[in-house]
Amino acid sequence: MVSSKRSPKDVNIMVEKFHATTNAAYGCLPQDRPILEYINMGVVNIDKAIGPTSHEVTAWVRDMLGVKKAGHSGSLDPHVTGLLPVMLGRATKAVSALRLSGKEYICVMHLHDDIPDRKIRKACKEFTGPIYQTPPIISAVKRQLRIRNIYYLDVLEIEGREVLMRVGCEAGTYLRKLCHDIGLVLGCGGHMKQLRRTGTGPFREDTLVSLYDLKDACVFWQEDGDESELRKLVRPMEEGLSHLPKIIIRDSAVDAVCRGASLAVPGIVSFSKCIQKDDKIAVFTLKGEAVALCRSFMNADELENESHGIACITERVIMDAAIYPRCWKAK
Repeated sequence: MVSSKRSPKDVNIMVEKFHATTNAAYGCLPQDRPILEYINMGVVNIDKAIGPTSHEVTAWVRDMLGVKKAGHSGSLDPHVTGLLPVMLGRATKAVSALRLSGKEYICVMHLHDDIPDRKIRKACKEFTGPIYQTPPIISAVKRQLRIRNIYYLDVLEIEGREVLMRVGCEAGTYLRKLCHDIGLVLGCGGHMKQLRRTGTGPFREDTLVSLYDLKDACVFWQEDGDESELRKLVRPMEEGLSHLPKIIIRDSAVDAVCRGASLAVPGIVSFSKCIQKDDKIAVFTLKGEAVALCRSFMNADELENESHGIACITERVIMDAAIYPRCWKAK
């Protein structure tokens, strides 16, 4: 995960509040879902090639897998390659969690004059932390000055006027503009020559899937009934939420949250130790199924010490209601 606040290790350090067990009669492990439900609650980490737009790639994946809708993790320009995680079917309810997650890129910056290596490295260091950016003229957002965080900017290699960099940044950072601004600081001018996205939230290059491989897996499944390869390429949508702080809840609390109720402290089984107030939280069942995206109303210390009260506010329900039994009474 690319983040300035916490690492994957922080998110996965859990505090157990109550002991609870789950009833096997309700729900199922995400990896054991029937194939149609598995696809409709899946995410596939596509390796986008040069040429098509992110929208076109997402539409191809949608049609290939036969789902009604699909959503991607953030646009890549046609000439940019790399990670494009695509949420499928009902999993699109959680696509905002990926779009707002940190990104990592490998970038080639071309400078317009010969500059000493030492000066280049020094200038690049000045661009870590919060920076001001105005989106370029050709962009999908309103052109106004805004702040974006550069978590790290590592100069990997310098060859003549070409600078190879690894950049970890906040969602919505324009690498084209970053290269332009570094060129201005160096006094020679510069532009982005090549760009590849290598990280989006929890996704990295080791899980990349080409459109060709995905098509082959679809054919094996549709014509021969062999779903094994498709299950390797399409992953449970829960993997797309693994970078978020999490709360695990009791079976008895699931249906209420699925109907939009806020989560109260007694419904919690365990939670990430790093939770801060107002964090975006992923709520899971004891089987690991995604229930909802919530906004935390308490920090980790309060969650551990309080015995009642609202723990988080439900913002986006993912799981359908009535999968788990209704254990609450309407007033």
